[in-house]
Amino acid sequence: MRARDRTAVSALRATLAALDNAEAVPVGEAALRGVALEHSPLGVGSTEAARRELSERRVVEIVRAEAAERLEVAAQLTAPAHADRVARLRAEAAVLLRLLDGPSTV
Repeated sequence: MRARDRTAVSALRATLAALDNAEAVPVGEAALRGVALEHSPLGVGSTEAARRELSERRVVEIVRAEAAERLEVAAQLTAPAHADRVARLRAEAAVLLRLLDGPSTV
């Protein structure tokens, strides 16, 4: 990836965040209430939860959804004042779709 390619960096950061969120394990209602102090876990990492393992298919679905979301928002922005944002959203979608096409020139 070229240095200072803000469009690609923006798209990739947002997509990595979406993937990270998809790996998160839902917190149960009991965990939100907490436990008594004497029953709380101790030590480094004791409050860490195991992350979900995403399949390659699920990762592709998430990346496609991120690209589709950008294209949908770009299609909704019709005012001339939004032309720069529309161009940026379409460019970000193109970056994500190129990633799905294979290891090329991103």
